[in-house]
Amino acid sequence: MRGQTVILSHELADFDALASLLGGALLFPQALPVLPRKLKRNVQAFLSLYRNQFPFVEPQHLPRGRVDLAIVVDTRSFNAVKGMGEDTRHLVIDHHSAAEPLPSGWEVWRESLGPHTTGANTTLLVERLIQQHRGLSPFQATLLALGIYEDTGSLLYPSTTHRDIRCAAWLVEQGARLDVMRRFMRFPPTAAQKALSRQLTEDAEHLTVAGQNVVLAVADAPEYDDELSGLAHRLNELFNPDALFVVVRLKDHVQVVARSNTDAINVGLIAEFLGGGGHRRAAAALLEGATLADVRGRIGCLLQEHARAPAKVAEIMSRGRPHTLDEGMSVAAAMELMQRYGHEGFPVLQRGVDGRDKLVGILTRREADRTITHRLGALPVHKVMRQGDHTVREDAPVSALHGLMIESGWGQIPVVDAAGELVGIVTRTDLLKLWGEERESSPKIPDVSRELGQVLPAGQHRLLWLVGETATAMGHAVYVVGGFVRDLLLGRFDSAGGAGSLDMDLVVEGDAIELAERMQARCGGRVVTHARFGTAKWILDEPGYPVTCPDLMADDTAADQGPLPPHFDFVTARTEFYTEPTVLPTVEQGSIRLDLHRRDFTVNTLAVALTPDRWGDLLDFYGGLSDLQTGVVRVLHSLSFVDDPTRILRAVRYEQRFRFQIETRTQEHLLDAAPLLRRVTSARIRQELDRIFQEERPEDAVFRLDELGILRRIHPALRAGPSFAKRCASLRKLMEEGRPGEAREGDNGLDEAPVKVRTGQFQLEDTPIERLYWGLLIYDLLPVENGNGGKTSSLEKELSERLRLRGRTQRLMRELQMVKTRLPQLSDPQLRPSEVVAVLDRAQPAVLLLLSLVEEDPLLRRRLKRYEQTWRHVHPALDGRDLMRLGLQPGPEYGQIMRGLRTALLDGEIEAGAPEQRLAESMVRDILEAA
Repeated sequence: MRGQTVILSHELADFDALASLLGGALLFPQALPVLPRKLKRNVQAFLSLYRNQFPFVEPQHLPRGRVDLAIVVDTRSFNAVKGMGEDTRHLVIDHHSAAEPLPSGWEVWRESLGPHTTGANTTLLVERLIQQHRGLSPFQATLLALGIYEDTGSLLYPSTTHRDIRCAAWLVEQGARLDVMRRFMRFPPTAAQKALSRQLTEDAEHLTVAGQNVVLAVADAPEYDDELSGLAHRLNELFNPDALFVVVRLKDHVQVVARSNTDAINVGLIAEFLGGGGHRRAAAALLEGATLADVRGRIGCLLQEHARAPAKVAEIMSRGRPHTLDEGMSVAAAMELMQRYGHEGFPVLQRGVDGRDKLVGILTRREADRTITHRLGALPVHKVMRQGDHTVREDAPVSALHGLMIESGWGQIPVVDAAGELVGIVTRTDLLKLWGEERESSPKIPDVSRELGQVLPAGQHRLLWLVGETATAMGHAVYVVGGFVRDLLLGRFDSAGGAGSLDMDLVVEGDAIELAERMQARCGGRVVTHARFGTAKWILDEPGYPVTCPDLMADDTAADQGPLPPHFDFVTARTEFYTEPTVLPTVEQGSIRLDLHRRDFTVNTLAVALTPDRWGDLLDFYGGLSDLQTGVVRVLHSLSFVDDPTRILRAVRYEQRFRFQIETRTQEHLLDAAPLLRRVTSARIRQELDRIFQEERPEDAVFRLDELGILRRIHPALRAGPSFAKRCASLRKLMEEGRPGEAREGDNGLDEAPVKVRTGQFQLEDTPIERLYWGLLIYDLLPVENGNGGKTSSLEKELSERLRLRGRTQRLMRELQMVKTRLPQLSDPQLRPSEVVAVLDRAQPAVLLLLSLVEEDPLLRRRLKRYEQTWRHVHPALDGRDLMRLGLQPGPEYGQIMRGLRTALLDGEIEAGAPEQRLAESMVRDILEAA
């Protein structure tokens, strides 16, 4: 006999629980929705009027029989009903996070998987009703809407999601009565509730935990038998704390209701530790047999352990002394600075009689624009600025900044340290970005400190710690930035640190040169500085300058610290601006935020803090982490390619290296700026193309550049031929060790990377890999010019001039063209070996390797192989001393005889030894007789 299906929820049911019972009954028509034994007072009042409109069953009226399936809604704990046993299956439909794993055999409804998916449990069920195109009666729509509205605070709680709002709107379309809902959501308190509310208010403790204001309201009310959530809501509105805990002892248990107004205190997590559960912002727990003192103490301990300090101004500000204006400066001059740096406002300073600067106001772009529009640019700044001296401490909570911005009306607030000195600025945009990050539930930031420990050799890891420690002692901050951080987050390092680059750029908010010199004094090595650029290279592998650093063994007593890096590059945090498109930027000292803003793409704007107090913290001001995770190449602003068109080539290189996709808008900007490539210096274009040729699969980037029309922008004849990919693959197959190490992306120049070839056929020990790829790309473009004689062709000359090709690459192109011109001769079956050698001797080994890859004529390939393996090694055994003994004085005749001997040996006319000796004697005799 088939058993029953019941739908159950928690005791002291609220509207979300009751609406979930109804939603379950609508989705599972065969199931019986069983009312809990205890209901909240407003729920009881609602049912007293509308009970007959719903299919609810009292527990005592449940039909006899076995219960096969219990559908549990809005909770994971409930009172069992008759007919349930060990064989009863359970299906949980609950939007709360789980305090502990479900019992074995219990299932979770797919739609409710994942924590905090919706603000109300009812939403999960209404979404399914919408999918099924179900129609509802006004009574059903009203109860379901009550469930959503009550649990989301009329859609105003931070836990509310777009899903809740969408479902609420649909329910109103279905006939939900808002006037009825308002009556039961604003239920007047009873006398008992008022009395308990007074007691909780009078005895409430105000605590400060991790900088957060926490209210702990405790009461002993054994006779109280009503719900507490309404009281908690009123107390939360009254005190407006960061978090509220209402703790009340009832008859035989202690009930806790918690509310949070900040993500820094997760009351749902704390409730889980107390045996309950809920959301980050609203939770509850019921503790049997506990005392008020015990529960209060446990809450205090849990708060100390899990409450986070509020976000500080220092976490969102732009660090570094901000650009300021003198009060006497003209508005026109101030506007030039605004256009140069892109800031929306500048603090205005007045020089006091004591020689110190005093903040007297702020000039925004809006005031400057209006002044210039009225042709009053000559006015001094103090005439049009917003007066005031509003500042905020860097250690102040962001909430204080929020209040100050509202009070002052300033969108940019100067930041000061404990001594009152300007150390940065924080803007309205910074605040909005913080709110956006809090709301969007962004992807979890990886544990970067753990990753650092896994990837770096112990010695390098320790050195970085010492750098951060030294920077802190100097009052500086230091970060590792760029490609290392990107590769770290992409997981491009294996257990030995392979694949990714361990080269590091360290950006210092402060004096990078002084930090490098202090590290040298502490640990040895040698420092090379460039004061003009604020940079220093700390060299660790130079003979005569040993690293003698006892601190390296401070934490790791093992002898093996692993290899130290050859050097660290220290760079003072900078900002930059472009005076005109395509030229190199003007650089000035700035903050880490401004330094990262001058990077090319968001994926390169990530930084990791190295100071001990923030070790491993990831800085992501521009959405780089999200773009890494979604595989997107994105510029930071719409004029990025205009400022530096070589970023076009880098965008394609990154896209193909990481198998990413250039973001749609970024590609539009790329194509718009492509004509500007003709204004970029030849050397910079060639450097970027060389870097592409050093990639693992350069043909991918080359074909992409061709597809985008970029190659034609560089030179009209430049294109990727149909055989280019195949030839590149064949070249890699020959190489002994795959691609060489990739070039450092911050270098102005590019070191050529020598390669070796697997077979003994071609020895290219000093040939850079990019030169070979250049040859493969250009080969099909080289014209066949009879009688050229190895001279430079017009195309070769144009490419060399446009791209400033290295001298050896130009020579490779000339020799390729020379051999290509003679291909018909080299493919002649009647050609003698000496004639083949006469041509191929004029070409370097790289040319012969490329010919073997691009030309498919079997005879030519055999001759190339024979030349490399045998013919080029054939030389006469005799030398000049032998010819002198035969009576011939030194002169040009020596070369003539040697060439004749070699020709005869190659063509098989003589053999080495006596025949060679006899031919030489004959040739000497002929020369002497002729003389």
